[in-house]
Amino acid sequence: MTTDFKIVEEPKKPISMHPKKFALWLFIASVVMIFASLTSAYIVRQAEGNWLYFDLPAMFYTTSVVIILSSVSMQLAYWAAKKDQLSKVKNYIVITSILGIAFCVGQVLGWGELVASSVYLVGNPSGSFLYIITGLHAAHLISAIIFVIIVLIPTFRNKVHSGSLAQIEMCTTYWHFLGGLWLYLFVFLILNR
Repeated sequence: MTTDFKIVEEPKKPISMHPKKFALWLFIASVVMIFASLTSAYIVRQAEGNWLYFDLPAMFYTTSVVIILSSVSMQLAYWAAKKDQLSKVKNYIVITSILGIAFCVGQVLGWGELVASSVYLVGNPSGSFLYIITGLHAAHLISAIIFVIIVLIPTFRNKVHSGSLAQIEMCTTYWHFLGGLWLYLFVFLILNR
């Protein structure tokens, strides 16, 4: 007696993700929550009164352009890696790291403009919030610059190419996230001055 067993449905493959990419997305979610809580606290504290109104430093406008340009160069590096254009990958990643450092230097110069306008970390809550929000973002951007440098090392060893994209893809995702986060924070601060 022979019986033929037929599977009616193929079992579905579970949705899978590279574990490091999953960890990155969890980290990004936690950073979103931190900045969502900070901007919410900003709005609540502003409504309580005793709020100093001042113009944002002119340098913050410049750093916003710099972060957009760095995001473009990071994306170009990723696309070049997908096409195995290794010399372009190197160039674009170096450009991205330089622009990232320029952004951080610009933030420090912006804080100098705030000090020149008598807006300090300690004192009125409006200044405190501005320093904390921009400083925390700069700290995250420094971590992204370190990530870019970590990607840069295998890039110069020709190990970042179409067959090995996970690391540069994660770096690109994190970089774009921080660029988008800065633009959100910048617009938020402009609208809530």
